[in-house]
Amino acid sequence: MWVLGTKPSGRAPHILRETLSRRLGRRFSLADLGLEEAPTGTTDTGSDWSVDPLTALAELGSDDLDMHRRKLLATAAYSAAGLALPTTSWWAAAPDAATNRRPASSRSVTQADVDDVRDLTVYYSARDQQRGGASGRKALASHLLDGAVPLLGGRFRTDQLRRDTYSAVAEMTYLAGWMAFDASEHRTAQRYLTIAARIAAEAGDGPLGGHVLRALAHQAVDLGHPRRALALADASMSRDRYGQASHRERALLAIVHARALASDGDRAGTLAAISRAERDLARADATEAPARVGFFQEASLAHETACALRDMGQPRDAEIHFKRSVATRRRQQFARTHSVTLGYLGAVQVQQGRLEEACATWNEALDAMAGIQSGRARDVIVRMQSDISPVRQRGGRYVAELDRRARGMLRAIG
Repeated sequence: MWVLGTKPSGRAPHILRETLSRRLGRRFSLADLGLEEAPTGTTDTGSDWSVDPLTALAELGSDDLDMHRRKLLATAAYSAAGLALPTTSWWAAAPDAATNRRPASSRSVTQADVDDVRDLTVYYSARDQQRGGASGRKALASHLLDGAVPLLGGRFRTDQLRRDTYSAVAEMTYLAGWMAFDASEHRTAQRYLTIAARIAAEAGDGPLGGHVLRALAHQAVDLGHPRRALALADASMSRDRYGQASHRERALLAIVHARALASDGDRAGTLAAISRAERDLARADATEAPARVGFFQEASLAHETACALRDMGQPRDAEIHFKRSVATRRRQQFARTHSVTLGYLGAVQVQQGRLEEACATWNEALDAMAGIQSGRARDVIVRMQSDISPVRQRGGRYVAELDRRARGMLRAIG
């Protein structure tokens, strides 16, 4: 049929791709085989929990590195329906599914391979915190596709090494998604994060799975899907995710749970979750947590607490916590988040009628954005311009100067 010019349809392309990938010892995308069912760049297996996550990741990585397909990915719509989670039995069976997967190559994976993936993830995570997700995202995607993904198809001396490898690749995949989220490439982010959750499940790594579900919940909150966000945040708080995590990671999961509850209008639940996050962070020490949550300290907790209070309609209380976040953050190391916090602080100040004070805060935010490439920073500027729009003509010199600087920073961020 294919030879005669008719492409396989339904599940057949995915079965054929998986068969060829295993037989030839490398991962193919549908585009590589000329089997895309939709226009180039729109094929999406990232949210299909029945598709092999290794294949889905190879396909997404290939799309992400192709200039034409990447542009299409960047404009694809975020899918709230794609946030639906599989059944409990799927999660329970995931590690066995990975154990029973046939190797796609003869390569023997070593601990050094795992360490390389982890070291690169730490490097790009620090870069994201300092310069924003759009900076270095393509380079990370290249490392993921060419260096990390092939490890999943290799041979493992022990099951523990397999689990460690899957965890390391899942965490790098998570970071690719988080950086895409910060770059406002939301469908790409959603696909990476969903695949990361699946690989973490196959690793049997509950805390990492919770970390990824927390990221999906955070994205859903920001994009205005409170019910989906709450379902994801609830899942991150399960016994095998939150319950097995370090205290620092528990605090992160709990505060994003608070944000999801706030977005859903549950005031009592929000305040209880904030208190839980505070208790968890108070119990954390400097050595117990994985590197992925090293950033989550007092400033981060204050920022997310402020966001939850803001979303519940409490701008005065939110302002207190935003100011605490600004005061306690290591600004150079976490420049991206610092600039966003200042932007949010200005927004709650103007909400309370203090325009001049807000403009001063926003000028600080623009100062902090120098050299940053971040969709969230861009969103702060757009919101800033919207807030000053009603008074642009009568706001005086300081409003005009702020508006001029904002337009210049938008051009710089791109």
